[in-house]
Amino acid sequence: QVQLVESGGGSVQAGGSLRLSCAASGRTFSSYAMGWFRQAPGKEREFVAAISWSGGRTVYADSVKGRFTISRDNAKNTVYLQMNSLKPEDTAVYSCAADRTGRARTGWYEYDYWGQGTQVTVSS
Repeated sequence: QVQLVESGGGSVQAGGSLRLSCAASGRTFSSYAMGWFRQAPGKEREFVAAISWSGGRTVYADSVKGRFTISRDNAKNTVYLQMNSLKPEDTAVYSCAADRTGRARTGWYEYDYWGQGTQVTVSS
């Protein structure tokens, strides 16, 4: 069992930056791939970024490529999402998720554990 807790959300103006953190419980964190997903009101859950268990592979949605960076610190059981050049369309609830296979995958249904989410609001 893995418990995930996100933090770092908030309100920011367009062009600004935020860094989300996802702290995981459990001694097996380093074997899990981690992903970030987001969901805006009235829209489906959307893949944002994923990182493999070792951090050696990262995957990004086209909409955030070049602006967002996913990273992890296995010693701290934490995964991060650095978000730069934020746009109003980035407004959503952002959730982190853990995948037991260790592979950086893009389908939300492939993930086993989820956090509660943190709100990110970008104003124009």
